[in-house]
This record gives sequence, structure tokens and C-alpha cells, in this order.
Amino acid sequence: MNTTRHSRRTAYAVVGAPALMALYGGIRLVPGSREPGLGWTVGHTAMFAGLLLFAPIFLALRRQLAPRGTAGRIAAGAALGTAFAGLLCSLAQIGIDLVVGLVAADKAEQSRLFDRVQDVPGVLPAVYQVGPLFFYVGLLALLVAASVGAARTLRWWSPVLMLVGTVASAADLAMIPVAAACYLVALAPLARPVVAPRPALA
Repeated sequence: MNTTRHSRRTAYAVVGAPALMALYGGIRLVPGSREPGLGWTVGHTAMFAGLLLFAPIFLALRRQLAPRGTAGRIAAGAALGTAFAGLLCSLAQIGIDLVVGLVAADKAEQSRLFDRVQDVPGVLPAVYQVGPLFFYVGLLALLVAASVGAARTLRWWSPVLMLVGTVASAADLAMIPVAAACYLVALAPLARPVVAPRPALA
């Protein structure tokens, strides 16, 4: 029962997370969506929800791994911890963006509020510059670990597609829908039902 529940939750997340990312990326392309208003609020709410759905994805990837020995378990745990640390930083960034957009009356006030928040010591590197990178580093590490070795459960193209999508969106935020499509294909194998092993006959 637990395996079925995990499998269903993972399948929803694998589809939902990239879909919500793509929605955010698409809304960003609409004129006026980068200033306070409905577009800003809907887009950032979608992205926030999409990021939350990566939590079950990270846990599903960790369950795919079969690390050998203490060192292997530590490495797997470190990859998972890195991914979750980056996720928290990314959620903080989108959360700040969402609140600023709701509070600001116009583009000028939005800019002033962002400057005030980012002037707080540590916020800029932790939430905007360095912290969110751990999300991608941890996710890539989990995908690589699940696609190498004798016990691999993913194919080599999963981490490659994730990396291509990440680099594309980093180069130009207009490519976020493309990145979301890459993530969907990369993570799709996780949505397959998990078949429980048959009990051994006495």
C-alpha cells in the first residue's frame, strides 16, 4: 500500500512540477507580467507550487539508489540534503518575489522593495545567487547516481536532459518552458508503477 501511494504521489509530482514551471515561464512572456499584477501573482504562485512538488521527486530519486557501504549512504544522503537545501532557498526566493509583487503598488515600488530586501546581509547570496544553485546540483547528483552502475534505474539521458534544460533557462529565462519539457522527459521514468517483489515460496 505504501509503495503504491509513493508511486502515485511521485507520478503526480513528475508531471505537475514541470507543468507548473512551464506555466510560470509562459506567463513571464506575457507583456506586463513582470510588474505587480495578476500575471506576476499567478506566475509566481505556479512556480512556488511547482517547486514544492520537487520534494517527493527528490525522495523518489533517493529510493531509487542502492548505495554500497557507509560511504555510499553518506554520499546519497549528501546529495539529497543538497537538493533540499537548494529547494528551500529557491522557495524563499519565489516567496519573497510573490510577497513583493503583492505589496508593491507599481514597478517603481517593486524595485525599491527588492533593493531593501536584498540589502539585508546574507539574503542576496543565500536566496538569489548561491543558495538556489544547490537545488540543481543536488538534483543532478541524484539523477547521475540513479543512472550509473549495475543497479541503475534511470537511463543516461535523464541527467543530460536535466543539465541541458538548466543551462538553457540560466542563459535565457524565456527558455523556462523548454527547460520544463526537458525536466518532464528526464523525470518521466520515475512515474512508472513500482512492482512489488513476489514473496518467496516456501
